[in-house]
Amino acid sequence: MTLTQEASGSDLTMSTTPFVRVNRETCSYENLSQRFLHQTKDFGKQFAHIYAVRLEKMRGLIMGRVHQKWGKNTPVKTLAELQDDDRIKCVVIGTLFKHQELKPSILKEISEEHQLLPQPSRTHFGSEGDKLILEDELQRITLVGALSVHSVVTGVVCAVLGHEDCNGKFMVEDFVWASVPEVIHRPIKAPSGSFVLLMSGIDMASSVRSRFPFQLFVNWLGGYLVDPQLINKQKKAVRVIIAGNSARGTAPHKLPSLSSVRKQETTEGLDAVKMLDTFLEQLTRCIDVDLMPGEFDPSNHMLPQLPMHYCMFPKTARYKTLHGVSNPYHCEVGGRRFLGTSGQPLDDIARYSKLEDPLEILEQTLEWGHLSPTSPDTLSCYPYYKEDPFIITECPDVYFAGNQPRFQTKLYEGPKGQRVRLVCIPSFIKTHSCVMVDLTTLDVTPFRVRVPQPATIDTSSMEVD
Repeated sequence: MTLTQEASGSDLTMSTTPFVRVNRETCSYENLSQRFLHQTKDFGKQFAHIYAVRLEKMRGLIMGRVHQKWGKNTPVKTLAELQDDDRIKCVVIGTLFKHQELKPSILKEISEEHQLLPQPSRTHFGSEGDKLILEDELQRITLVGALSVHSVVTGVVCAVLGHEDCNGKFMVEDFVWASVPEVIHRPIKAPSGSFVLLMSGIDMASSVRSRFPFQLFVNWLGGYLVDPQLINKQKKAVRVIIAGNSARGTAPHKLPSLSSVRKQETTEGLDAVKMLDTFLEQLTRCIDVDLMPGEFDPSNHMLPQLPMHYCMFPKTARYKTLHGVSNPYHCEVGGRRFLGTSGQPLDDIARYSKLEDPLEILEQTLEWGHLSPTSPDTLSCYPYYKEDPFIITECPDVYFAGNQPRFQTKLYEGPKGQRVRLVCIPSFIKTHSCVMVDLTTLDVTPFRVRVPQPATIDTSSMEVD
């Protein structure tokens, strides 16, 4: 068995000892996710309200970018103020809407009633016939020109520079997003070299053998598998953030709707939660753990997902080091602001655009100034009508997304000195990897647990690169 820290490049032998107590570093912590928790639940509102609030709130953010890029003398108009014969350049601010023929529709789902052929199942819904439309509070207009329909999604608020042509379409010459708010400098309160571990996709509902790498990780972090040269590294870990899909990583297989099948699926789900409780109990004995719900975890399906209830984890709930948190999640650790999701917004954006790289999509959502722009159109969310909690109102230090196919990272630098560490957290069940984020420097190191074939397993030693 080998434990590998991929970035260091050196080989160390890790001897197996019964237990070594780790005197762990500590630093300040504050949960800033209150806006993602429902104060009241009212599902009788229309979803149109959230788009109106989003446009109203983000208009002020975008106006600063408009003046910065095109100057204060460039006129800003509403769609109602445009004229067909007016060729003067102007700026229009609105919400993008993509007209997509392939997008799922309830009318298409019942197409058999209209004696039409049913739509084939798809995983991507973009096509060359997609059209881009800009909407404000009163009107809408089709966009043509510099803004590609395949690089955006419905729900993004933007400002476009151009004019209305003779066909009643708006010719876009340039455009601008809300981008990242100006950075607020805060003192770093973390000890030198301390780091936060980011992981996702533990998926306890999978096979028993796949749980073994996570057990190795828990043993290493808890001090059961220790090399003298790594004790200083272990004690620098101050927190673990688990970004969703801990109990289950995929949707249950669709089988015939029989009572025995439903009972089997329920039993598998309960067993996965019990096993997760057992592993979390070991982990929370030695370190603080923030547990986010994911797409397939036992929590509400629509965003924001509320914290998983403590009653599901009777063993771990005894420890104050377990923190059930929301998805999306916003917190401050050692003076560094962390903001991120369990990955659903990135997956949904990839389905309805030609953006494929998860890191590129993550950076785009930061530029758009919104955590989940496709909500509520194609990604379900609570019907807010007085606020949109997904708007990025302050510059985070670390912006992450869980349950991605591979580890990716980038240091984003904004036009006003913003520096944001972007992190795509790989699914642990698929890659056996997590991510270490240094709180002092924002440097990122992937940490991987390697498990050879059973015939080559040697429990007497472990190696760390």
